[in-house]
Parts: sequence; structure tokens; C-alpha cells
Amino acid sequence: MPDAELFDESGRSRGSGRGGPDPTGQHPAEQALRESEERFRLLVQSVVDYAIFMLDSDGRIASWNAGAQRIKGYTAAEAIGKHFSVFYPPEEVAADKPGRELKTAVVEGRLEDEGWRVRKDGTRFWANVVITPLFDETGRLRGFGKVTRDMTERRTAERALDERGRLLSRLVQAQETERRRIAWNVHEDTIQAMVAVGMRLQLLAGRLPGEHAPAMRRLNDAVDEAVSRLRGLTFRLHPPGIDRGGLVEGLSGYLDQMMGEAGLAYEFRHDLDREPPSEAAITVFRICQEALANVGKHARAKKVTVSLVSAGHGVLVRVADDGVGIGRPVDALVRPDHFGLIDMRERAETAGGWWRMHGQPGAGTTVEFWVPALAHGEGGPLL
Repeated sequence: MPDAELFDESGRSRGSGRGGPDPTGQHPAEQALRESEERFRLLVQSVVDYAIFMLDSDGRIASWNAGAQRIKGYTAAEAIGKHFSVFYPPEEVAADKPGRELKTAVVEGRLEDEGWRVRKDGTRFWANVVITPLFDETGRLRGFGKVTRDMTERRTAERALDERGRLLSRLVQAQETERRRIAWNVHEDTIQAMVAVGMRLQLLAGRLPGEHAPAMRRLNDAVDEAVSRLRGLTFRLHPPGIDRGGLVEGLSGYLDQMMGEAGLAYEFRHDLDREPPSEAAITVFRICQEALANVGKHARAKKVTVSLVSAGHGVLVRVADDGVGIGRPVDALVRPDHFGLIDMRERAETAGGWWRMHGQPGAGTTVEFWVPALAHGEGGPLL
């Protein structure tokens, strides 16, 4: 029987697999165990579909395989020694989710979780994670084994097929239909009635004695202001463009008008592979609309930048201003009376995505969110 030659990760021969006298003096069983451990190590190091690595008892990375580098973007030299919380979104780090997961794994003997994780370049992916505590023969905790799999594609495809996605589409379309109905009623009924009142006031002003003219002008000005506000409301309820020209054209037209009225400079960047499905486009538009309204009301900014990018079978959006920033954690701002922030987060999460807001006092604020952009029944990547 010919010898089976063994090689390490560098391709260097580790000797023959056939039995016989051991020149090192090792017992054959010990040698076989060492060779088995070496083959297992080479197997783990070579796996690319799973991130497989070890943590010490404090949660710092002690080993790194090829799959971990592919999925998370860090080389072994960059990763080893870092705390594994670097892979979690900032809001989960602030809530100590990594620490709680390690404690749960120790108590229960194993932890499995799915959620958003963060790559080296800051992008997020949906991960399935298994953490296993490792104990020595005395029962002392020596560290953890961690296996991570990137499930973003599967999760996005499943969402496109499930009933929740279809219900979301119906909900979004129903909301937009109701907005159009309200906008039409306000335009055709309330505004026309107010315009008629203004015309009557002007006619009456010409018949009254001169001393009443100033009061009549003030009344007429108040009516004109109310008409202007109502027209602004109808524009916000149903801005023209998104139905006809799609997301980019609709958002561009909205920025032209609203930022011009607010006296704000703006920059609009977009790099979309294609037009998102209707419900995704409307969700993106409405969240941007609320974020821009907050900039106009609270930021005291001079410029706002809006960017749309295709990412992870969805649309990644950033709305950044150069205003006063925020001085409190976002969770403290998202209160029941802050309807705008709640609406943005709920819209993104209902669509199967995520939302966050961050900033520093005096350094502006950024609203960032991602929503999936696959049509129902579509499981492939965006083209």
C-alpha cells in the first residue's frame, strides 16, 4: 500500500500517513492524535462559508479563519486581540448585547441568535450566530467557540416571498391612496373655499370706510397665509414626481422645492442599480421626507446631503446635515411624543430593514437606514 503524504497549510510535507517506527520516539497513538488535530485545524482554517473563530474568556478574538475574513472583512492580524463586540451595531454595543450573549452561553451551554452584524467597512449583514463556551477538565471557562454565517441573501429572499411582504405592500399602497384622497379633498374643497373667502374680503374692503382698510388687509393676509400652508400640506401629502418618474426623480423634485423654501443648500447623490419596487420606493421617500422636515425644524443647518446607494439587495440611505447635532442618546430622543423619529424607525423596521440616527453636539446629525428592495417572488441579486 503506498504512503499517504500529509501537507500543512503552506504546502510543506508533514510526512507519510503509513504506520511504522516513529523516529521521534512518539507513541503511535499520540502521533495519530496530533495528526488528526492538525488536519482538523487545517479544515477549520480553510472553510470560507462560515466565520469560525475562538474567543478568550473576556470575549477577545484568539483565532481567525478564512471564512471570518471573507464575511467580516478583517484579516487575522487585524482581528486577533479585538473584542468581538466590534461586529455588533453601535446600539447593541451600547445595550451590552455582546456581554449578555456570552453570559447566556455560559449558563445555558450554547447560544444561537440571528441579527444585524457589522463588517469592517461599516456595512451590515444579517447573521446566524452560534456561541459555545469551552471548559477545561477542571470545569474552568477557557473561552468560547463562535460560528457566524451570513444569512442576508436568504433573509431578503424569504421576505420577498412571505405573506408579511405582501401585506406590507398593501399597507403602503393603502396609506398612499389615503394621502392622495386627503390631498385632493384639501385642494379641491378647503383651499377653494379659502380662496373664495379671500376674494370676498377683497371685495368687501372696497366698500368699507377707509379706517377699516388695515384690519381688512390683515384678515386677507391671514387667509392668504392659511391657503399657502394648506398648499404646502397637499404637497407633503402627495408630492408630484414619485408616481411618474420614480424614487430619484420624486426625491430630487421634493428637495428642489422644500430645501429652496427653507433656504438650505443640498447635495443629492444616487447610485441605484435599478428602480426599487413601489413599496420600497415609497418607504424610502417617506423616511427621507420626515428626516428632511426634522432638519428644517431643528438642525439650524446650512447644508444637507442625501445619498441613495444599492446595497445588500436593498437601498442604503443617508441624510446628513451640518447643524447643531444631538447631545443625547437616540433612545432618549425616541419618545412617544417624538412622532417623527418613531415613524421613521417603524417604517424601516416594518419593511424588514433598520434605522438609526447619530451625531455629536455641534457636528451635525446623520439619519441612516436600509430597506430591502426585492419584488415579491424575486430571490436573486439586484442587476
